[in-house]
Amino acid sequence: MNNQRHRLIIYLPIAFSLVLIIGIILGSLLSGDSKVKSKLLPVGHGSINRVDNIIDYIERDYVDTVDRSQLESDAIKEMLDKLDPHSSYISAKDFHEINDPLLGSFEGIGISFRIEKDTITVINTIPGGPSEKVGLMGGDRIVEVNDTLLVGKELTNNLAIKKLKGPKGTEVDISIYRRGVPKLMDFTIIRDVIPTYSLDVAYMVDDEIAYVKLNKFSATTYDEFVDAMEDLSEKGMKKMILDLRGNPGGFLNAAIDIADEFLNDGELIVYTEGKNRPKNYAFADGKGIFKTQRVVVLIDEGSASASEIVAGALQDNDRGTIIGRRSFGKGLVQEQMSLPDGSAIRLTVSKYYTPTGRCIQKPYSKDSFDDYYSESFHRYQNGEMQNADSIHFNDSLKYETPGGKIVYGGGGIMPDIYVPLITDSLNLYYNVLANRGLVFQYAFDYTDKNRTSLQKFKNYKTFDKGFEMKDSEYEQLVEFSKEKGIEPTNENIEYSKEKIKTLFKAFIGRNILDDEGFYPVYHKIDTTFKRAVYELSQESR
Repeated sequence: MNNQRHRLIIYLPIAFSLVLIIGIILGSLLSGDSKVKSKLLPVGHGSINRVDNIIDYIERDYVDTVDRSQLESDAIKEMLDKLDPHSSYISAKDFHEINDPLLGSFEGIGISFRIEKDTITVINTIPGGPSEKVGLMGGDRIVEVNDTLLVGKELTNNLAIKKLKGPKGTEVDISIYRRGVPKLMDFTIIRDVIPTYSLDVAYMVDDEIAYVKLNKFSATTYDEFVDAMEDLSEKGMKKMILDLRGNPGGFLNAAIDIADEFLNDGELIVYTEGKNRPKNYAFADGKGIFKTQRVVVLIDEGSASASEIVAGALQDNDRGTIIGRRSFGKGLVQEQMSLPDGSAIRLTVSKYYTPTGRCIQKPYSKDSFDDYYSESFHRYQNGEMQNADSIHFNDSLKYETPGGKIVYGGGGIMPDIYVPLITDSLNLYYNVLANRGLVFQYAFDYTDKNRTSLQKFKNYKTFDKGFEMKDSEYEQLVEFSKEKGIEPTNENIEYSKEKIKTLFKAFIGRNILDDEGFYPVYHKIDTTFKRAVYELSQESR
């Protein structure tokens, strides 16, 4: 089912939200089509180009030597920074790093890694990729790249990526340390096209309920989603949980295509409008394969732009149930325009509106965008994350769905069923260990030391049945946390025990089986997921 069938040929960015507890960093915004518009920007309406004149003057008469290209970049960036939170400048140097994640592939050696103790540590090799083909394994430490030592405090993710990525067909020589092998091992890897996936996992929760997790809306998202739906349908899927939590958005057309799978012919999905952009509507075509079955969409403060389009389309058409916490509130649309030097700008050209006519863009001040980006933190401070009663909407932005449901614009998508963030004192120990990454770190070290014995688990079923964290290992984790400055009470240690054990097991599952080993375990302690299962388990209402 590769029927890309919609009309809105515009660009929708990712709005990277600040997710408070886990500290997701707000990032750059990405375009809404796999092809980037290329056009030169006009100088003005016949007026003198003051910017060029000033740069000429600086370059000619300034006391020190200046870089004209840098001055131009700084001027463009400053102009865009004053417009709105999402218009932005992308330098030629950063162009591919920012755009590649949404194109569905990049060129490199095919590994996932993290910087661990000043060394590149392989988490997993991408199946079928060039690193797997030459024999690289999870747990390997890359210490040299093309005879250059690549360890130490100066090592960063960007530096590692720069050294390992490269054009398809080029070679890279690496030396790795592997536990149990006395000498460094040398590999020559031929770079290739590496697919990136926006669908983390799709699995059957029970005989009828399926779960699908999307991490972004990229050029390949719709195809990935349809493939997963067809597979799940063969396994008996009659109800679906679509998880868009933490999904910062992406291509507008991908969002439209996903929403179309759930809506009837002629139902409005979204429309856009700007000062120089007439209204442009996208309607469902009725060819979707999940138009009548029950669906729940999970959102939170990290769900933005394209995620909000999908949630808004289903909510405004009285289709399915939205569960979780209020979404980010990103309703601006950008076009990306390429510049001759390989850089680009993303300019806000319109707003998008959900089917009831609401724009969910949250307020911002042109004087400073600091409050805009930190608004998720303010939600925590004012109690919204713990209690829906702390959320206040403007009555002037009230809308009504065809089924009589009241919805609001101006501040993200409010879920139909609110699930608060659990922050009570008895969960404090779990929250601290999880949010400071101590459970993750302990699981990483455990996997590294026990990788050989863990390799017997070939799939989630055998892993879930055959692996549990022992009490003695939990006690070691407690001691590890004490070494990191965490001094819990005995009550908190005991109260958080099963929850921490489950999170630890989930991280082990991810380390050896990727996300297929993580989510089914983590969902055992995921209150929002469990609420979704409960709702879908009830008789249709």
